[in-house]
Amino acid sequence: MSAEDGADVARSSLSLGERAGTGGQGEVHAVGDGSMLYKEYKDPSEVNGHALADLVAFRQGLGQADRTRLDALAAWPLSRVVEGGRALGFLMRRAPSPMTWRTATGATKLLELQYLIRPPKVAWQEVPQPTPEQRRALALACVEAIGWFHDAGLVIGDISQANILWSLTPEPAVHFLDCDGFRRVGRDAVQDQAATPDWNDPLAPSTEANVDTDAYKTALTAGRILAQEPYTRPDQHLRPVAGCLNERQAAAAGRLFAQAGGERGTRPRPGEWQTALSDRGTITLTAAAPRPRPSVDHTVLDGVRSRTPIDLRAPRQ
Repeated sequence: MSAEDGADVARSSLSLGERAGTGGQGEVHAVGDGSMLYKEYKDPSEVNGHALADLVAFRQGLGQADRTRLDALAAWPLSRVVEGGRALGFLMRRAPSPMTWRTATGATKLLELQYLIRPPKVAWQEVPQPTPEQRRALALACVEAIGWFHDAGLVIGDISQANILWSLTPEPAVHFLDCDGFRRVGRDAVQDQAATPDWNDPLAPSTEANVDTDAYKTALTAGRILAQEPYTRPDQHLRPVAGCLNERQAAAAGRLFAQAGGERGTRPRPGEWQTALSDRGTITLTAAAPRPRPSVDHTVLDGVRSRTPIDLRAPRQ
């Protein structure tokens, strides 16, 4: 089954396979050859079909490179599933196979963020454990993904341990779920904003979602990955796993984590986290020593040269 053109699909045309998951808003079933999934809402009357169409149209409007990037980052709504003119759900791709793990009994589970931010348990012994460097790389991948979404004009909303997947092969990477919870800035949401306990912005109602609440949850995501601590908050000192960060990275991450607990509008954006967690760090530019000014400036022929100094200390955008 293909949904590349974004056109609505009739519910009656779907042949449903096994149930792949269930949640508060709906159930997910395999369709076709199993590479595609169908999420059907429990109460379609609460679904904004126009907002869902807007998410489908967002992907359709991207260039090929950005569309490929979106598909790598997210289980994005590919097309609406409708019946009688009403949206019942949507089609999406199944998560990449490296982002699953197999239990001792042979069951396959999604490799959710919860397995990364908590110390390993006996029941999770089949879950791959990242090295400290891979842990930093996964935190960086998360903030880069959130930054990409924001640059594309999207608000994520419910960022939490259950809707981000991760993998270590072929390289550290992340993949976002529940993307019908995203919305474009200034546009309506598909449903009322979902909220996850222990992940809410303390300065905003749980029903509110914007770039600023995303910034707070970005800090929670990065901090909890780095510290392998599921409940650490910006009002607490960030303690990264040993060997995860070098001295510069640790200082920068600790500063940003604390800053995220501040007033709305002052919280660090994903780009600041990218700089803090990168290998390159921040390069400080200094002005060169001024040259002696000649008594006559023969290079000025058509008017007065502007001698307004350039402030190289200005913050980078």
